[in-house]
Amino acid sequence: MSKKTGIGGFIFGAVVGAGLGLLFAPRSGKATRKALKTKLEELTEQIKNIDVEELKKEFTRKVEDIKMDLVDLDKEKAMEIASEKAAVLKTKAQDLANLAKDKGTPVLKKTANDVLDKVIKISKDTQKKISNK
Repeated sequence: MSKKTGIGGFIFGAVVGAGLGLLFAPRSGKATRKALKTKLEELTEQIKNIDVEELKKEFTRKVEDIKMDLVDLDKEKAMEIASEKAAVLKTKAQDLANLAKDKGTPVLKKTANDVLDKVIKISKDTQKKISNK
């Protein structure tokens, strides 16, 4: 179904619905016909004022806004997860460094501190990459 047909179908449905509503209303025939004529004239004026191109542009803008918000939401969620994981990794690496400091040799201390430094760097790099996407 083309977009023109879709709008035409909508308008046709609105006219039929309005007409049926007026026909089944508890009024005299003359009053019902007059009310129907008035409503049809109002609808005709409203149809003339519809700018289909502007309507399409507005819908497209709204859809694009929603898509961008979804992308941002995905970024925010990824950033939140990365931040949480980075904090957990940093805590574990810090625990490892503390254990090496308390119980280990100088070689273990240096290696544990190197692990901690790498975890911090990787966490920062990951968060930076996510925020740039």
